[in-house]
Amino acid sequence: MDMSPNPDSPSSGGGNGGRIGSSSGGASPSVGSMTPQSPSRYEAQKRRDWNTFGQYLRNHRPPLSLAQCSGAHVLEFLRYLDQFGKTKVHGAACPFFGHPNPPAPCPCPLRQAWGSLDALVGRLRAAFEENGGRPESNPFAARAVRLYLREVREHQARARGVSYEKKKRKKPQQLQGDGSGGLHGHPHQPPPPPPAGAAC
Repeated sequence: MDMSPNPDSPSSGGGNGGRIGSSSGGASPSVGSMTPQSPSRYEAQKRRDWNTFGQYLRNHRPPLSLAQCSGAHVLEFLRYLDQFGKTKVHGAACPFFGHPNPPAPCPCPLRQAWGSLDALVGRLRAAFEENGGRPESNPFAARAVRLYLREVREHQARARGVSYEKKKRKKPQQLQGDGSGGLHGHPHQPPPPPPAGAAC
Protein backbone atom coordinates (compact mmCIF):
# COMPACT_ATOMS: atom_id res chain seq x y z
CA MET A 1 0.00 0.00 0.00
CA ASP A 2 1.60 3.21 -1.11
CA MET A 3 0.10 6.15 0.70
CA SER A 4 0.92 9.81 0.95
CA PRO A 5 3.00 10.88 3.94
CA ASN A 6 1.20 12.03 7.06
CA PRO A 7 1.31 15.84 7.13
CA ASP A 8 1.50 15.75 10.93
CA SER A 9 4.54 13.48 10.83
CA PRO A 10 7.86 15.15 11.61
CA SER A 11 9.47 13.24 8.76
CA SER A 12 7.18 14.55 6.02
CA GLY A 13 8.55 17.57 4.16
CA GLY A 14 8.32 21.13 5.35
CA GLY A 15 11.33 23.03 6.59
CA ASN A 16 13.74 21.17 8.78
CA GLY A 17 11.77 17.92 8.75
CA GLY A 18 10.73 18.33 12.37
CA ARG A 19 14.25 17.77 13.61
CA ILE A 20 15.22 19.81 16.62
CA GLY A 21 18.45 21.73 16.26
CA SER A 22 18.30 22.14 12.47
CA SER A 23 18.93 25.67 11.34
CA SER A 24 17.99 27.28 8.08
CA GLY A 25 20.00 30.47 8.52
CA GLY A 26 23.25 31.66 9.99
CA ALA A 27 26.54 30.18 8.81
CA SER A 28 26.64 28.85 5.29
CA PRO A 29 26.20 25.08 5.20
CA SER A 30 28.98 22.86 3.96
CA VAL A 31 28.65 21.24 0.54
CA GLY A 32 28.01 17.82 2.07
CA SER A 33 24.97 19.01 4.03
CA MET A 34 23.30 20.55 0.99
CA THR A 35 22.42 17.18 -0.52
CA PRO A 36 19.31 15.75 1.12
CA GLN A 37 20.11 12.60 3.01
CA SER A 38 17.82 9.72 2.11
CA PRO A 39 16.37 7.83 5.06
CA SER A 40 17.73 4.41 5.97
CA ARG A 41 15.81 1.34 4.86
CA TYR A 42 14.55 0.97 8.44
CA GLU A 43 13.31 4.57 8.59
CA ALA A 44 11.65 4.31 5.17
CA GLN A 45 9.93 1.05 6.14
CA LYS A 46 8.86 2.54 9.47
CA ARG A 47 7.26 5.48 7.66
CA ARG A 48 5.44 3.15 5.23
CA ASP A 49 4.21 0.99 8.13
CA TRP A 50 3.02 4.07 10.04
CA ASN A 51 1.13 5.36 6.99
CA THR A 52 -0.43 1.92 6.44
CA PHE A 53 -1.59 1.78 10.05
CA GLY A 54 -3.00 5.31 9.76
CA GLN A 55 -4.90 4.28 6.63
CA TYR A 56 -6.23 1.23 8.50
CA LEU A 57 -7.53 3.48 11.30
CA ARG A 58 -9.20 5.83 8.80
CA ASN A 59 -10.87 2.90 7.02
CA HIS A 60 -11.99 1.30 10.30
CA ARG A 61 -15.74 1.27 10.91
CA PRO A 62 -16.25 3.55 12.74
CA PRO A 63 -13.05 5.46 11.91
CA LEU A 64 -10.61 5.68 14.81
CA SER A 65 -8.28 8.41 15.90
CA LEU A 66 -4.86 7.46 17.18
CA ALA A 67 -5.90 8.56 20.69
CA GLN A 68 -8.74 5.99 20.61
CA CYS A 69 -6.47 3.18 19.45
CA SER A 70 -5.86 0.35 21.91
CA GLY A 71 -4.00 -2.93 21.97
CA ALA A 72 -7.21 -4.61 20.74
CA HIS A 73 -7.13 -2.45 17.60
CA VAL A 74 -3.48 -3.37 17.03
CA LEU A 75 -4.46 -7.05 17.24
CA GLU A 76 -7.24 -6.45 14.68
CA PHE A 77 -4.66 -4.84 12.40
CA LEU A 78 -2.21 -7.74 12.76
CA ARG A 79 -4.97 -10.27 11.98
CA TYR A 80 -6.05 -8.18 9.01
CA LEU A 81 -2.49 -8.34 7.65
CA ASP A 82 -2.58 -12.17 7.69
CA GLN A 83 -4.48 -12.15 4.40
CA PHE A 84 -1.33 -10.75 2.74
CA GLY A 85 1.01 -13.31 4.34
CA LYS A 86 3.29 -15.63 2.41
CA THR A 87 4.16 -18.17 5.11
CA LYS A 88 2.40 -21.55 5.07
CA VAL A 89 1.17 -22.39 8.56
CA HIS A 90 -0.07 -25.98 8.81
CA GLY A 91 -3.18 -26.83 10.82
CA ALA A 92 -3.07 -29.57 13.48
CA ALA A 93 -5.01 -31.93 11.18
CA CYS A 94 -2.60 -31.42 8.25
CA PRO A 95 -0.31 -34.40 7.58
CA PHE A 96 2.57 -31.91 7.21
CA PHE A 97 2.06 -30.32 10.65
CA GLY A 98 5.51 -29.95 12.18
CA HIS A 99 7.42 -30.60 8.94
CA PRO A 100 9.81 -27.79 7.99
CA ASN A 101 9.95 -28.91 4.33
CA PRO A 102 6.66 -30.56 3.32
CA PRO A 103 6.99 -32.88 0.30
CA ALA A 104 3.71 -31.81 -1.34
CA PRO A 105 1.29 -28.87 -1.37
CA CYS A 106 -1.53 -28.63 1.13
CA PRO A 107 -4.59 -26.38 1.59
CA CYS A 108 -3.31 -24.77 4.80
CA PRO A 109 -3.52 -20.95 4.90
CA LEU A 110 -0.77 -18.47 4.25
CA ARG A 111 -0.09 -16.13 7.16
CA GLN A 112 2.27 -13.36 8.12
CA ALA A 113 5.45 -14.88 9.54
CA TRP A 114 6.02 -14.28 13.23
CA GLY A 115 9.33 -12.51 12.58
CA SER A 116 7.63 -10.08 10.19
CA LEU A 117 4.91 -9.27 12.73
CA ASP A 118 7.45 -8.86 15.52
CA ALA A 119 9.55 -6.45 13.45
CA LEU A 120 6.43 -4.55 12.33
CA VAL A 121 5.24 -4.06 15.90
CA GLY A 122 8.71 -2.84 16.87
CA ARG A 123 8.73 -0.26 14.09
CA LEU A 124 5.19 0.91 14.86
CA ARG A 125 5.98 1.12 18.56
CA ALA A 126 8.86 3.48 17.77
CA ALA A 127 6.84 5.45 15.20
CA PHE A 128 3.99 5.98 17.69
CA GLU A 129 6.31 7.75 20.12
CA GLU A 130 8.11 9.66 17.35
CA ASN A 131 4.74 11.02 16.23
CA GLY A 132 3.85 12.44 19.64
CA GLY A 133 2.42 9.42 21.45
CA ARG A 134 3.21 8.90 25.12
CA PRO A 135 5.17 5.71 25.95
CA GLU A 136 2.73 4.78 28.74
CA SER A 137 -0.21 4.83 26.30
CA ASN A 138 1.55 3.10 23.39
CA PRO A 139 -0.94 0.49 22.05
CA PHE A 140 1.90 -1.41 20.32
CA ALA A 141 3.48 -2.02 23.73
CA ALA A 142 0.27 -3.42 25.23
CA ARG A 143 0.48 -6.70 27.10
CA ALA A 144 -2.14 -8.24 24.79
CA VAL A 145 0.09 -7.52 21.77
CA ARG A 146 3.13 -9.13 23.43
CA LEU A 147 1.06 -12.20 24.36
CA TYR A 148 -0.34 -12.44 20.83
CA LEU A 149 3.14 -12.32 19.30
CA ARG A 150 4.34 -15.02 21.70
CA GLU A 151 1.34 -17.19 20.82
CA VAL A 152 1.95 -16.74 17.07
CA ARG A 153 5.64 -17.60 17.51
CA GLU A 154 4.90 -20.77 19.46
CA HIS A 155 2.12 -21.89 17.10
CA GLN A 156 4.21 -21.28 13.98
CA ALA A 157 7.20 -23.04 15.49
CA ARG A 158 5.08 -26.15 16.13
CA ALA A 159 3.15 -25.98 12.85
CA ARG A 160 6.20 -25.38 10.65
CA GLY A 161 8.65 -27.51 12.60
CA VAL A 162 11.09 -24.64 13.06
CA SER A 163 12.68 -23.20 16.16
CA TYR A 164 12.57 -19.53 16.99
CA GLU A 165 15.05 -19.81 19.83
CA LYS A 166 17.27 -16.78 20.23
CA LYS A 167 20.79 -17.34 19.01
CA LYS A 168 23.21 -17.09 21.87
CA ARG A 169 25.81 -14.41 21.39
CA LYS A 170 29.40 -15.05 22.22
CA LYS A 171 30.26 -13.07 25.30
CA PRO A 172 33.18 -10.70 24.80
CA GLN A 173 36.20 -11.55 26.90
CA GLN A 174 36.17 -9.64 30.14
CA LEU A 175 39.36 -7.82 31.04
CA GLN A 176 40.59 -8.72 34.48
CA GLY A 177 42.93 -7.14 37.01
CA ASP A 178 43.73 -3.47 36.76
CA GLY A 179 41.92 -3.08 33.47
CA SER A 180 45.10 -2.53 31.49
CA GLY A 181 44.49 -5.75 29.61
CA GLY A 182 48.16 -6.66 29.58
CA LEU A 183 49.99 -6.81 26.27
CA HIS A 184 47.89 -6.55 23.11
CA GLY A 185 44.59 -6.60 24.99
CA HIS A 186 45.08 -10.08 26.46
CA PRO A 187 43.76 -10.66 29.96
CA HIS A 188 46.19 -9.55 32.65
CA GLN A 189 48.39 -12.44 33.80
CA PRO A 190 49.65 -12.52 37.41
CA PRO A 191 53.40 -11.92 37.75
CA PRO A 192 55.60 -15.03 37.89
CA PRO A 193 56.62 -16.20 41.38
CA PRO A 194 59.93 -14.81 42.68
CA PRO A 195 63.00 -17.03 42.16
CA ALA A 196 63.86 -19.41 44.97
CA GLY A 197 65.85 -17.79 47.76
CA ALA A 198 64.91 -14.23 46.78
CA ALA A 199 64.20 -11.78 49.61
CA CYS A 200 60.64 -10.56 49.94
